[in-house]
Order: sequence, then C-alpha cells, then structure tokens
Amino acid sequence: MKIHPLVVGYALALALLLFGQQRHAATSDPSGFRAMVDLTHAINAQTPAFEPSSKPLFSAKTVATLEKDKYFARTISLPEHFGTHIDAPAHFARGLWTVDKIPPERLIGPLVVLDVSANVKNNADYLVSVEDIARWEHIHGQIPAGAIVMARTGWGARWNSPKDFRNADRKSTMHFPGYSLDTAKFLVEGRNIFGLGIDTLSIDYGPSADFPVHQYTLAHSVYQLENVANLERAPASGAIVVVAPMKLEGGSGSPVRILALLR
Repeated sequence: MKIHPLVVGYALALALLLFGQQRHAATSDPSGFRAMVDLTHAINAQTPAFEPSSKPLFSAKTVATLEKDKYFARTISLPEHFGTHIDAPAHFARGLWTVDKIPPERLIGPLVVLDVSANVKNNADYLVSVEDIARWEHIHGQIPAGAIVMARTGWGARWNSPKDFRNADRKSTMHFPGYSLDTAKFLVEGRNIFGLGIDTLSIDYGPSADFPVHQYTLAHSVYQLENVANLERAPASGAIVVVAPMKLEGGSGSPVRILALLR
C-alpha cells in the first residue's frame, strides 16, 4: 500500500512535536524535585578563615587567556579546610576515611535543618542542644537514619566580614555557636546520622580549645560540613541534600559543593 507523502510528513511532524515535549519535560524536571538551593559560599581571597593570617589564604593565578591562548585557565592555592568545606574522619581520627574514601552513598541523604537562630541572637556562644532536636522532632517526626543534620544559627549574615564572622575578643578567643557534645552523641548514637553541618567556622563553638565534637563525631565516621550557606532558604525537613567534595587522595578535608533538592 502506498502512503501519501502528506500523511508521512504529518506523522513525522507529530512525532517530533511529541518528542520535543517529552524532552522538555525531562530537562525541566528530571528527578521530580521542584527546586534546588545551593548551600555553598563562593571562594575568594576575602573568605573568612579559622586561623587569622596576614595574607590571603586563597590565590588564583591566570595561566592562560582567551586572547593569547584561545582558552582560559588558572592555577589556585587554598587550604583543605576553607570556605564551605567537609571534614573527613581522618581529620581527627587516625586510620579512618580520608575525603576520597568516604563512601559515596553517605554523601546524599535527608536534610534536617535545626533553626536555632533565635537562641543565638543573645548568645554568640550558644550550643545546639538535645532540646533543640526534641522540638524539631515534635513537629517533623524522628530524624531518619542516614540524615545530614545542619544547624541554622544565622551566622551566615556575617559572612562578608571576616572580622565579624570570626568574632574574636581582645584575647583572640573566637565567639560563635556550635553543637554540644551531648547533642552530637545523641545524633550519632541515637539517630545514626551520616553528616553534621553548621553555618559557622566550626561545629565546635568558638571558645573551644580541644574540639570535643570534632573528636567524637569524626571518630565515629560522621563527617562534618562547615561554613554552610543559605540555610534560611532550605526547609526544616523534606529535602534531600547532596554533598560533593573534591576527591582529594589522602585529604583531611576539601572544599565542597552542597545542594539541597526540594520536593
């Protein structure tokens, strides 16, 4: 049977139209998530650092330009623990995972955001407490196993001022909020979390001299995320978080890109 060319053309046009609609739907919503929040600060020479320094800890040198070399490239230098970054268990625990050895399945999980910003307004040295977790669970249910827990302290509003972000007193002691050791123990032992994060320089509060929360959580193979950004834009529960560090062989930590996927 001979098919009229107009029929063939119509069928082809219809097929292309339907394919285009399906392709558009796939690219606009590939995974069922309605939005994404970037929980990462951009790195530059003004990025606040845990240790004070007379010179910038980050440098970027242009080694190729479009005008001269037909491509653009730089060499960069920065500490492993700089900007929004991950602390691998090996940072404090000998023989445990370096950043390249953290199992990839532990770098994605349910996002839990504990909003303690109201408590921090009148207490820069506030410690996230087990009571804060109880309040969260009263509203949202029990923190699921494999969760990545973030403390939203509101400290990110100070990010553009390294002096205010470090908040050091006359004796050079820093003051910013962190987690209590009891809270870390509860989350690790009672809720089996994968990661613990915060929007300050450290999950241990500013005046800490011996970093007990670092020592405990990393010894239990729970990584840490510090200088997390934009937690005010993430929901308290219901999102999925993706943690994507540089895969530095033997690294104690790494700058990291953190993305919250909103359902």
